[in-house]
Amino acid sequence: MGIVRHLQHWLGGKGSRLVVADFVPRDHPLRLWANAFPWVPMVEAVEEDLGTAAWAETARGRPGVSTRVLLALDLLKAELGCSDEQICHRLRTDFAVMYACGIEEVHADPRQSHFVLPEMLSQFRSRLSEELMPRLLQIQTTAALEAGLISPSHLVVDTFASEQGSQRVTDATTLYKAKKKS
Repeated sequence: MGIVRHLQHWLGGKGSRLVVADFVPRDHPLRLWANAFPWVPMVEAVEEDLGTAAWAETARGRPGVSTRVLLALDLLKAELGCSDEQICHRLRTDFAVMYACGIEEVHADPRQSHFVLPEMLSQFRSRLSEELMPRLLQIQTTAALEAGLISPSHLVVDTFASEQGSQRVTDATTLYKAKKKS
């Protein structure tokens, strides 16, 4: 009877709300990914770019979707290699995606197939200006520097993949060895 009491939320649309964070392990990759973002300044930058809160309640009575959810879905879509439809479906069924979108509690309506429609995500993305992406990247970089997650020293990237320990000489390995000697 205990499990049914907890699942009645999904089965009949009644019962207490489920806390999303309780279902996502602390070391889950999407939880770690979501915790690394400075969401508040990023959402403020998006809302400033759009001119107002992104999606207020419509005249058709559909509840509004927060800018935080839409921004996270757009970023997750690229991160996970999903289509709009796939990421919206995962939002409905995957607690880790819900956590990454900042959804703290759920109480699903079984009559609704998606609570973020793929068309809404596409409209959101089309309204973003080209100047916004460098600004979001700057916000992320500043937050990562302040948290000590990245170093301000230059990063050398070797774009030619090779196995670790190979003897191939590249600019990156030469620079690394030179820094190590000095």
